[in-house]
Amino acid sequence: MFKMSMLGIGLALTGTVALAACAPSGDGDTTTLDAGTTVIDVRTPAEFAGGHLEGALNIDVQSPDATQQLAELDPNGSYVLYCRSGNRAGAALDFLKAQGFEDVVNAGGVQEAADETGLEIVD
Repeated sequence: MFKMSMLGIGLALTGTVALAACAPSGDGDTTTLDAGTTVIDVRTPAEFAGGHLEGALNIDVQSPDATQQLAELDPNGSYVLYCRSGNRAGAALDFLKAQGFEDVVNAGGVQEAADETGLEIVD
């Protein structure tokens, strides 16, 4: 319950602070995805169904079981997160970093993530 509260607080704070650290690099380079990299769409299932990166896992950070789903990830894995604008992905990144995850990238919004990773947006 505490972890869920912390994620909720993180989501609320993310909307009120400057988001420069939560945005993708924007340097025009694509993120090289290793074979073991997991791409995670942290939007709602409805948003995910409307178009997501090919092969992406959907973990809705606003769902009641989000922290449980995130906690089930391998802390030694590599992850690329995205959402609609980068806000929720930034909150998820902060949560994962606080849990000891090191190789986590916020790729921003879905189109930015597609551009940065080279992955196609599919339905």
